[in-house]
Amino acid sequence: MIEPGRLFVIAGATATGKSDLAVALASEIDAEIINADSMQLYRGMDIGTAKLTMEERAGIPHHMIDILDVHEDATVASYQESARKVADALLAQGKSVVIVGGTGLYIKAFLDDLQFPDTDPEVRERLFVESELVGGDEMHRRLARLDPAAATAIPKENVRRVVRALEVIEITGKPFTAHLPRQGEGRYPLARQFGLVMDRENLRERIDLRVDQMWEMGLVGEVDSLIERGILTGKTARAAIGYSQVISFREGRLSESEAREETKRATRAFARRQETWFSRDDRIRWIKESTTDERLAKILSSSSQV
Repeated sequence: MIEPGRLFVIAGATATGKSDLAVALASEIDAEIINADSMQLYRGMDIGTAKLTMEERAGIPHHMIDILDVHEDATVASYQESARKVADALLAQGKSVVIVGGTGLYIKAFLDDLQFPDTDPEVRERLFVESELVGGDEMHRRLARLDPAAATAIPKENVRRVVRALEVIEITGKPFTAHLPRQGEGRYPLARQFGLVMDRENLRERIDLRVDQMWEMGLVGEVDSLIERGILTGKTARAAIGYSQVISFREGRLSESEAREETKRATRAFARRQETWFSRDDRIRWIKESTTDERLAKILSSSSQV
């Protein structure tokens, strides 16, 4: 029997089945769910982020979903503040909480005492101008030279976050990840963290199938509607994998088939970066079981022993 008022984290690479497991766990222990996927914060970004439908959420309240418009930029600091406020309120009521998502920096910011250096508008603007001149790939290569761990965590497609990391490095003279806390400094020391891991070839097949299904479900049409709602003016949302490629297709820089294949390639690369990021946290208990029921049983068994 798991006591109420417990905090669980379900992390791992994209397409490993985190959302379904979170719903199963929340249903079993009467918990509510807090999203930790940076792109599920956006209203209208449903198909491309594999956001659960209301029916798939099975009546479980989901927080930190659909809270931003696509022209707004998400920040780790604002996520940290908002997600903690929700979690603290639920835990104070004796309610259990399940954090689920694949954005490693968001999960770390939620759990740990992550401090965010102030911004310097002049430095940031200069770096943005430079990124437009030399391209996002070159800026990401620069970040990889200065702070390999940050480059692992931040996709090269997300130029805004690459620029932010480079800005912090320039302002402080230290790597961006130097501002991450050491393990053991967490705000929620009793949180139980679980990670889903899958055979690489099996995960590749799941990713490719998911992308094909997104296209069949109407991802291109979803992006068209978001273009009308201002996604092209937002630096964060337009960088999302799948959305970025469809935008390139609509702007004539890729064919539709190229956009689909590039989405698969980018998603597989992102999954590898997620695995690398989460593998550094030895607080995570890894689950190799394949079905949701098997995974749920593993979590319930290991948690009830504590």
